[in-house]
Amino acid sequence: MNSLIWLALTSFGLSLILTPIMRDVFRSYGVVDEPDQGRKIHKYPIPRVGGIAVALSYAASFFIVDLRTGILDEHLVLVWKVLPAACAIFAVGVVDDLWGLRAWQKLVGQLIAAGIACWSGVLAVDVVGLHGHAWWTIPVTILWLLACCNAFNLVDGMDGLAAGVGMFATVTIFVAALMEKNMALAMATVPLAGCLLGFLCYNFNPATIFLGDSGSLLIGFLLGCYGIIWTQKSATLLGMTAPLMALSLPLLDVGLAITRRFLRKQPIFTADRGHIHHRLLDRGMSPKKAVVLLYGICSIVAVFSLFESVVHNNAISSVIVLLFCAVAWIGIQYLGYAEFSLAGKMLFGGGFQRNLKAQLDLSTMQKLLTGARTTADCARVVEQTSAQFGLIATHMRIAGEDFAGQPGPAGAPWEARVTLADGDRIDFVRVPDSGTGAALFLDSLSSSLTARVPALRKQRPRPTVTVAR
Repeated sequence: MNSLIWLALTSFGLSLILTPIMRDVFRSYGVVDEPDQGRKIHKYPIPRVGGIAVALSYAASFFIVDLRTGILDEHLVLVWKVLPAACAIFAVGVVDDLWGLRAWQKLVGQLIAAGIACWSGVLAVDVVGLHGHAWWTIPVTILWLLACCNAFNLVDGMDGLAAGVGMFATVTIFVAALMEKNMALAMATVPLAGCLLGFLCYNFNPATIFLGDSGSLLIGFLLGCYGIIWTQKSATLLGMTAPLMALSLPLLDVGLAITRRFLRKQPIFTADRGHIHHRLLDRGMSPKKAVVLLYGICSIVAVFSLFESVVHNNAISSVIVLLFCAVAWIGIQYLGYAEFSLAGKMLFGGGFQRNLKAQLDLSTMQKLLTGARTTADCARVVEQTSAQFGLIATHMRIAGEDFAGQPGPAGAPWEARVTLADGDRIDFVRVPDSGTGAALFLDSLSSSLTARVPALRKQRPRPTVTVAR
């Protein structure tokens, strides 16, 4: 226990000393994060390499305490196991902070670091009751570590947020290690908590230094590794749920970001102002109040996580997980994401089924028009399909031939005309109170007929010319 106290105090003191030194050095070299009045809401340039101070404080605390006590060697197995991969991810972050990396380059670096961790024996061997070193443990571990890295990288958007969330998660794993008498895990995590607490003295609002990628990637990676180690002796069927809960805030944020961008058809790695902390700011909170609120959520999440980890009854664990998911859902609803609200209405309000039916009807129409042998066949396809979209074809001119459609009802909401090449056209009227998808139908019909009509013109029989003798 004395060693744990010394580790915590040493890492805290080192962080207090090294952080302002790194801040002043890199400020003098111009390695700062410039405000943009958009996503970056700070008022003046701030150094962005605080991760170097955190990493140095974390590593140095082990050597200093070991020199004093000499009893850490037997408990540093986990640290040495994680160290090579942690150095790799830290190097990726430092290079990005100093010179900048493209998204795919950072991803390659993260994959290499995750692969090194797997090679070192950090493997998720207990997931939903599946035990053993099967082939799937490697991709699951890599996916988990990538998620943790990028989660903390994305959540690092306000003063003190990533460092504070990381500290809460670290303390949660540390307390769980003490409860399970896992001294090696406790030794590995307590100095990280001390480093982050010391760093927060300069990073909390108003911040004078940022973590940068060197810090956020390292914190996420270390917590991902220690979360796996935490559950390697899990006795519950739900396996990784405890660390998932402990890291749920940043993981939820990255999950929401990916889903939002997918629904909007935006690149996954595109930055935006849709993160959880941005939504709280948009609801009128100050940056400091938003961060304190998220700290409170982290403390509640820590209780859920620790309670789930000590309960060895699968039924009770399932209730805890369901309750946690319900609370998370309420929180997402409070944030008011329009993407999820509309997607939910489409999925559960019948919109998804209607859109699916419309797409299937359009696909059938395109196939029928492609297989039509005559202009009359095309006219019949148009007349039959248009009715499914609430439209009535009143007149059709296809490949130079005219076809009379049905008369439109009185008081039709609007009329439309699909204009084709060489004077061809089709006139439509809308049926009152009809379904959706008419505009989609007209666009698909135009492109399908434009591709098919030239072939029909060539197939039309030419008139026979008789020469009198």
